[in-house]
Formats: sequence, C-alpha cells, structure tokens
Amino acid sequence: MHKFKRSKTGMFSFWFIIFCGFVAVFCYTLAPDNSNSANQMHLEIHSKPPGFSVQMLSIPSENKNQQSWFSIFMKGKQYSSTEIPITSYLVQNNQLEVTKYADGLPKEFPASYEKYIQQKTFYLGTDKYGRDLLSRLLIGARISFFIGFIAVFISLLIGIPIGAIAGYFGGKIDELIMWFINITWSIPTLLLVIAITLALGKGFWQVFIAVGLTMWVEVARVVRGQVITTKQQQYVEAAKALGFSDFRIIFKHILPNILAPIIVISAANFAAAILIESGLSFLGIGAQPPTPSWGAMIKNHYNYIILGKPYLALIPGIAIMSLVMAFMLIGNTLRDALDVKA
Repeated sequence: MHKFKRSKTGMFSFWFIIFCGFVAVFCYTLAPDNSNSANQMHLEIHSKPPGFSVQMLSIPSENKNQQSWFSIFMKGKQYSSTEIPITSYLVQNNQLEVTKYADGLPKEFPASYEKYIQQKTFYLGTDKYGRDLLSRLLIGARISFFIGFIAVFISLLIGIPIGAIAGYFGGKIDELIMWFINITWSIPTLLLVIAITLALGKGFWQVFIAVGLTMWVEVARVVRGQVITTKQQQYVEAAKALGFSDFRIIFKHILPNILAPIIVISAANFAAAILIESGLSFLGIGAQPPTPSWGAMIKNHYNYIILGKPYLALIPGIAIMSLVMAFMLIGNTLRDALDVKA
C-alpha cells in the first residue's frame, strides 16, 4: 500500500477511476437531461457548439406517469412533455406568443405557459439529433464502466478454476485444457465477441456476457503458470502430507498466494473490455439506440471531423482514451507495488 501511494500516476489513476465510477452510478442525477437515455431530441438546434444556450418552452402533457425514485435512478425520467426551442416570446391579451427557433414563425399558447419557459445551456453542445452531448456522455459512462466489472467478473469466474485445475493436476488434464485454451486464443477477440453477440442477440447484457466469455483465456493462462510454480513450494507439500484435499489446497493455500498477478491482469482486462465494447458499439453490434454509448457516439459523428465540428467525435473519444489509460496505469502501478522481488 505504501509503494502504491508513492506513485503519483497510480494515485491519480485511482481517483480518476473512482470519479468515473461515481459518475456512472449517479449519471441520471448529474445529467442536465435526465430523461431516459438522455434522448430529448431538438432537431432545430442540432450540432451546436459547446456552451450553446437557448430558450426552451416545455409544453406539459396531461398524461403524467408516476415513477419510483429507483426507476428514475436506474432509467431516468419518462418525460411526456414536448420541448420547443424559441428565440423570443411576448405575453399579450392572455396569450403567449413565441417565435420558434426553427423557422421563425410565431405560435400562440395560453399565457399560463410562460412559467414553462426557461433558459437551457448545452455545456458540451448538441449532437446531430439535437440531444445534450454532456448528458449522453455521462450516461454512456455507465455502460463503459460497468461492462468492465461484469466482463472481468465472468473472466475470473471461468478462468481461475480452469487455470488452477490445469496447473495443479498437469498431465492429460493439462493437455486437454491447454488445447481448448489455444483454440480459443487463436480466434481474434473481436471476431469471437461478434459471433457470441450474434448468437445471444443484440442488447445491453448480451454484450457484457459476450465480452466476459472471451477474456477468461488470459486469466486461465496466467493462473496455470502461477500454479505450476507455486505447487512446488514446501507449504503445498506439507498440506498434501497432512491429507488435505486437492480442492482445499488449490483454493485455500495456492490461490491466495498468487492474487498479485491476477489483480494486474484484471486491471488490463478492464481496459480491454471498455475498448471492445466501444468497438462493438461503433460497428452497431453493442448497446442499441437510443441507449448512449461512447463508441456509438463516435460512430454517429466521425464524419463531422472533416465538416468543421470535430468535437462531436473527439469528446467521447477522449473519454474512452482517458478511462482506458487510467486502468492501464493503475495496472502498471499495481504490478510494481505487488512485486515482492522488487
């Protein structure tokens, strides 16, 4: 812990990851547009630069759906009101006359609707559908962040037992498991994820499971190598002499002593899972619209790079790069801190 704290890059990466985790959990609370998937479209104000501000008239609907706080926390608010961007408004003769932003034509509403007019600022601008880019970036962090946790959990759940059994028993069991590992290893990761995703179907959880099912191979290889080395230690021989079962020796004596490399590979897999999910979303196989995803945001706006509005693609790209780099740096720091020989 002291060696880890002395690393400035490691500590900065740690707190940055904590910050991203906080944003991912409370994204709908922090997002200016807390509607479901931040999907409030205003085509009149599409592709506006950061800091763009406009007056917005929210026309309430008679049908108001009651939502629990947990539903709002998890999925955002189910808005039924209609928002109209306007340039100006005037109240006279108990009528509210507004000038629409799109065509400049006037439109009349009851004078009581004046209280529904507010100034709305888009701090990172709007995307090509007129949605708040900042809100979609914050909500997209939930997918990119939590896919790492789920994918790493699945990879550890599968990879640790398989690698431990192969390394501990050796012989034909080891040869059979390594044959299966090498076959899986030879298939390109992205191609394998696409195949599993198409088999399970497109969706939020299907991508999580597909990425996790492709990452267990690296964990199994690392665990196998560590178990082969560790099973020669004297305390393992002593455990065998005392008559302990193989299951207890593996999971109570060997695995607790090889946690350091497993933690390091988990940090690297976390970063890899974020990149894979972004690539799948860019290809249209990941999280499906209107669910915001950093990879899908780049896909929707990559052609804007040469159209004078590169920030629409660069902002989610920088978010992906920053989070992946943070996990890679914290992985390197953990490797140095947990290296007993060093």
